[in-house]
Amino acid sequence: MKSLPARLPLGLKLLFTAFLAVMVPVYWVNYGPTNFLYFCDISLLLCLISLWTEKKLPASMAAVGILLPQVLWCLDFLGELFGVHLVGMTAYMFDPNRSLFLRGLSFFHGWLPFLLVFLVKRLGYDRRALWAWTGLAWALCLVAYFFLPPAGTVLPDPKIPVNINYVFGFDDAHPQTWLPAPVYLLAWMAGLFLVAYLPTHLVLRKWLAPRRATSALPAHSGGESEWGQREPAILSR
Repeated sequence: MKSLPARLPLGLKLLFTAFLAVMVPVYWVNYGPTNFLYFCDISLLLCLISLWTEKKLPASMAAVGILLPQVLWCLDFLGELFGVHLVGMTAYMFDPNRSLFLRGLSFFHGWLPFLLVFLVKRLGYDRRALWAWTGLAWALCLVAYFFLPPAGTVLPDPKIPVNINYVFGFDDAHPQTWLPAPVYLLAWMAGLFLVAYLPTHLVLRKWLAPRRATSALPAHSGGESEWGQREPAILSR
């Protein structure tokens, strides 16, 4: 029995793997292991899994989770570039204490969404992604809130991340003060679902929904019966 041909180019798999082979140790040394708990870094790992296994669920999860947030990242970067402060999530890209190479690796935020759209279009969209990603993202938020340094923490190495996944507000130097911290956390988790994950899921589900067979085929046209079995055509073409 012949094996099915790969649906994803080998060159793409190797190129993405090579990028991670460089990025992961560089990030580990500079930012520490907790940096890989950011949604975007988790999405990179899901993308790697999907590339090599050609399973649609990991790519679908990453797409649901970061397509809209990465748009915000790009807008914030452009704002900072032209002197307009939006939310400050890309301020580190302009930190002269970080090498250009280190900052340059973070430009994956700009091209990863396009790769995920390609993967989901090629492999299909898995509708389980909404709840699978939401559960994962909420778990990461809880870990960051209860176990990792909050916003405003001064660490010996300023590159080590605090306020991972913005569970204390968008300003890493100061936690938000307009809501009690636990209330903000719950509002943030709910907001991520309602504003980012659910709309992306609905768009991907509609855009990539499999076309249903119609009953408009003429009788005895060689189409499928209502039981899903192929009916023989009376007239050959």
